[in-house]
Amino acid sequence: MSIQPCPECGAEIRADARFVVWCGACDWNVDATPQEEPNRLERARRTLARRQGEKLLAEVMDGRNLRARRDAPSVLAYAIALAVHGVTLALATGGIWCLLSGWGVGGIALGVILLAMAWGLRPRVPRLPVDALVLHRRDAPELYALVDRVAQVVGTRGVDLIRVDAGINASVMSYGLRGRRLLTLGLPLWESLTPQQRIALLGHELGHYSNGDTRHGLVVATAFRTLITWHYSFAPTARPSAVEMVVNVVYVVPRLLVLGMLSLLDHLTLRATQRAEYLADRAAARAASTEAAVGLMDRLLTVDSVAVTLRREANSTALTGSYAARKADAGSDDLWERLAAHMASVPEYEYERQRRVGVRAGHSVDSTHPPTHLRRTCLLAGPPMPAAVVTDGDRERRIAAELAGVRIKVARRIVREGFDG
Repeated sequence: MSIQPCPECGAEIRADARFVVWCGACDWNVDATPQEEPNRLERARRTLARRQGEKLLAEVMDGRNLRARRDAPSVLAYAIALAVHGVTLALATGGIWCLLSGWGVGGIALGVILLAMAWGLRPRVPRLPVDALVLHRRDAPELYALVDRVAQVVGTRGVDLIRVDAGINASVMSYGLRGRRLLTLGLPLWESLTPQQRIALLGHELGHYSNGDTRHGLVVATAFRTLITWHYSFAPTARPSAVEMVVNVVYVVPRLLVLGMLSLLDHLTLRATQRAEYLADRAAARAASTEAAVGLMDRLLTVDSVAVTLRREANSTALTGSYAARKADAGSDDLWERLAAHMASVPEYEYERQRRVGVRAGHSVDSTHPPTHLRRTCLLAGPPMPAAVVTDGDRERRIAAELAGVRIKVARRIVREGFDG
């Protein structure tokens, strides 16, 4: 720990060399990271999010927007999504009609083209990744029992599969025609959290199944993917030939129409998506306590520190040769203990710096999520919620034993291949 005066206001700065040096009195150097210039669509999304964000926060804090509901924008979003899928159906119907119309070779060729277009634009149901590290219920009964208990508290059912990867994230998704549920746990994030923060993480993710997030429903989500495919198909050719220049000009109008539809669908679903995050935060607090849910948000602010730690571990192994690599590989499970120790040592002033950076950035961080400082404000404004699910040392050890195999596999992957998350 070093002590130095602030170059702006002269206040005393106590700094840890591992983190950004900044002044809590005048915010000197509080945000030392340059921001990338967003594209036109992203700027429009952020502007819209900023306009609606404060209004939505007021409604949620007043208790006027705590339930998922099918409002007019959601209904219109569904109508647009159905219209998008209707175009795909029309292409398929037209292709079949051309094939059966008896128009000869020309009809057959047109039919094949229309069917190929319909096939390319078909609604795609997400599938389970082929290279996933999956834990079945028989492999991790304690972890599944914890997930089931948290799901019961937040008002939904549990998951069908748990996937573990090397991301600093967690997510839920439905996959396959039967809509089976997949929970993905990024092991670097999981290992950097306290036991109650892990329960808050599960509560937040499972809360998304009952919070009315229109954008992630099957109909609207597949329509988004179809429109993105259209937009990609109409993208102008770089360094075009004479013929390609003509095609680029012809594509201008349909490309703008598709972009307009994407923007409109984004506009109509943005409010429900942001409300879903507030509701998921409430679910996290209900399951693990308000303190744990707020602590989870603070830990998410410092994911860059997790990434730096893992890169340093991987780079250290790469620079010290094959023997060190084999030695690190043999003890790769120790990586997670070192990561947990590092996260436990993050000083409070680094969390405060990240909170202030979040306030400055506002909706520019991610327009689909309310800013973290508003989410914290919402949770802290009401009476603190006690934990409905509490873990203990014995359960934590049993869950750790169930994760032992994938912990070693993910750690070895990071040590051998580096960390690019």
